[in-house]
Amino acid sequence: MPRKGENIYKRKDGRWEGRYIRERVDGKARYGTVYGKSYREVKEKLDAIKKELEERNLAAAQNAGKVREMGNRWLEEAAVTLKESSINKYKDILSLYIYPELGDAELSEITNQQVTDFMNLLLSTGGSKQQGLSPATVAEVLSTMNSIRVYALRNDHRVVFTSDCIDLKREQGDIRVFSLEEEETLLQYLQANLDLTALGILVCLYTGIRVGELCAMSWDDISLSECKMHVCKTMQRVRVNASEGGRTEVKILKPKSACSVRTIPLPEPIMSFLEDFHTSGTFLLTGDARRYLEPRTMQNRFKKILSACNIQDANFHATRHTFATRCIELGFDIKSLSEILGHASVSITMNRYVHPSMALKTENMNRFSTLFSTP
Repeated sequence: MPRKGENIYKRKDGRWEGRYIRERVDGKARYGTVYGKSYREVKEKLDAIKKELEERNLAAAQNAGKVREMGNRWLEEAAVTLKESSINKYKDILSLYIYPELGDAELSEITNQQVTDFMNLLLSTGGSKQQGLSPATVAEVLSTMNSIRVYALRNDHRVVFTSDCIDLKREQGDIRVFSLEEEETLLQYLQANLDLTALGILVCLYTGIRVGELCAMSWDDISLSECKMHVCKTMQRVRVNASEGGRTEVKILKPKSACSVRTIPLPEPIMSFLEDFHTSGTFLLTGDARRYLEPRTMQNRFKKILSACNIQDANFHATRHTFATRCIELGFDIKSLSEILGHASVSITMNRYVHPSMALKTENMNRFSTLFSTP
């Protein structure tokens, strides 16, 4: 007796007929048909065909293809939502690290042990001089491998390895924060030699904006009447054609994330300086509508100023670290600071940029002296 939903029925000529989905084209089912003298015969034929189709589909799902093919497909689709600099970064990771070692391997056959061995190889002998890559760089390679893995799974391919097969700890490097004495010396020098470059450094010391954001900023982004600064773009030098090495080009882009678009209240100490240099419709660092100052040029000028102040060498990003640290020392609430810095979460602010000084730690520890009465 046929059961409802089996798609088996008896024909007028006395034979039994069964139908099955042979394939789907543009979402529409295309059917195949089998015949038999009895219901049981047709049922057995359908079961055999369905089993064969399942095994065939499973085999297709297991064959994800070469790592190189899947990696190229993943990046091609991901590129729609990625910034140009991110696309170039992933192309470099694929061509320099993943493809030379695993490019011709079957993605579905790569095991956790192979991935672990590959990451350890990069740590020990990776790089052009076989000096070994940093844990942070290897973590980027592993993250890219995982993105390819997720893409393959999303397209119904089987992948054996997992993203947590190896634990790569990113060591926090030494973060340069100017001491109070260094910052005071720097502020005095900038005010005594005030020009647009010095003004830009002052702005960063008092707002914590990134050098790319500073270089892309125009005077129209600053409201002197409301004492506010709107951060809505950044400047980067990116490769125009990463696949061929390519020349580089300076571009003004959207910030690194939606959280980086923000409005920052400007403190009183720099308002008078801004008022003296304000020129509508021009870049803040040049006073010119067409001529800009790119980040690496600003970085070089900053280092020359540090040298003139006899301050130990530092990257421009030290202004951001220093700003965040001073804010904590002044008692800023972390949520406000996180939004001023343009971070996605408070934890990023705490873990990456906030570094209390030993003096502040000592002050906090000394609060125990008022907590208990001693004989």
